[in-house]
Amino acid sequence: MAIGSLITSPGQVQYGDLLLGTGTPYRWRSISGWEDLPALDSGSVARSDAHGAFPGLLLAQARTVGLDGLIIRAPRERIGAVVGVLNAGTVPRVDELPLVVWLDDRGPLLVYARAVRRSIPAGPGYRLGTIVGGAVEWVASDPRRYKVAEQSAAASLPTAEPGLSWPLVWPMGFGAPGSSGALTAVNTGDAETHPIVEFRGPVTAPALTNINTGDVLEYDIPLAAGDVLTVDTRAGTVLLNGGASRLYSATSRSVPEQTFTLAPGANNFAFRAGVDSDPAATATVRYRSAYW
Repeated sequence: MAIGSLITSPGQVQYGDLLLGTGTPYRWRSISGWEDLPALDSGSVARSDAHGAFPGLLLAQARTVGLDGLIIRAPRERIGAVVGVLNAGTVPRVDELPLVVWLDDRGPLLVYARAVRRSIPAGPGYRLGTIVGGAVEWVASDPRRYKVAEQSAAASLPTAEPGLSWPLVWPMGFGAPGSSGALTAVNTGDAETHPIVEFRGPVTAPALTNINTGDVLEYDIPLAAGDVLTVDTRAGTVLLNGGASRLYSATSRSVPEQTFTLAPGANNFAFRAGVDSDPAATATVRYRSAYW
């Protein structure tokens, strides 16, 4: 199932395959931790010779999201089944699931989270099909919120334009335009985001340079036609054809994968490779715009 595919209107929350909110048996009164700035760890150090401190990095902690005032309504003969669906959809798990929240006209946003708390009061209304005052809580290890739709930008290796064909005949054909090897990725959010970079062969020593920052991802590895080298900058992995790690192939010019991010706004890149590479080789940057 596609991420957020069940959500159709503001006021809805989707966690995995579980839909909560408008149009479902599970209504909620408020959501906490979604529009809040997550707690920050400060690397600032107090000055020993003056007032104040030396400013350090601010690193966000995990984001905690809570649905409060949960109201569950169903025919009395079905209340057990409806509660069972909620229970099954919020069990503790090892991996994180997509949690998509749509609050307003800005559209839905996404985090990856795990359910860590579920409260379903069994009060007088339970047997009548109405449960009031429940709650569900999730924790997202990555506190940034993302656009649901993934974006991508791709470039092939630089090639020269063919120019004019002789003898000249009017109208003159200048040939297909050459490739510059440049691509632009626009992060429309207000937080840095980690892209996934894919190099497709045939190519040797593929490299992608962030022109804005000078950061480079470069790997001393030959890729045959059909080979894909996938660099996940969030996880810090480099996989050949989705299997074997090729992290060791990073050159001395290459920055640590987890430091290669897209800043808010336009990020300009240049794709380059070894001289014996095929012009059909490509580099693709896949990403989601990120928000605090």
